[in-house]
Amino acid sequence: MSASSASKAGQTVKASSPKKPATQQGGSKKTPATQGGKGSGKGLVRPAPRAKVRRARLVVSKVDTWSVLKLAFLLSVALGIITVVASLVLWIVLNLTGLFDGINEMLSTLGGNAGGTDIKKFLSLGNVALFATVISVTNVILLSVLSVLGALLYNIAASLIGGIGVTLTDD
Repeated sequence: MSASSASKAGQTVKASSPKKPATQQGGSKKTPATQGGKGSGKGLVRPAPRAKVRRARLVVSKVDTWSVLKLAFLLSVALGIITVVASLVLWIVLNLTGLFDGINEMLSTLGGNAGGTDIKKFLSLGNVALFATVISVTNVILLSVLSVLGALLYNIAASLIGGIGVTLTDD
């Protein structure tokens, strides 16, 4: 009965494996697992086939300006908070080390005016916090506007030359 007629009759047909060499009379059959002493006592163990690395070549042809604005705004706000906190911590450290008093002494010896200038009045904690906040707000506005402008310029350039090619791999 052929394979096609057996499958038509509803019987299952096993695929025939390659013919195995016949054993010699009185001898033992040597299998690849017992040859050379490797894996004796166990069946043939093959390593799992290594998966092929998939690669995809993509092109960034457009950047969404709204998402660029949101990301730039959040990152610049975080940078602004870091700037304000760092300036306040720096002022506190300089105050604790006595640097402001040292500057006042140096100014009084150079100027001859004994106690006429007090740098702490000019560089008070409130003034430093106000200046750092103004710088941070300006930084947030400028970084947000410049990042959107950069995204728009990228979109124009990408429409002309095709964008940036990126190759992604599946490791």
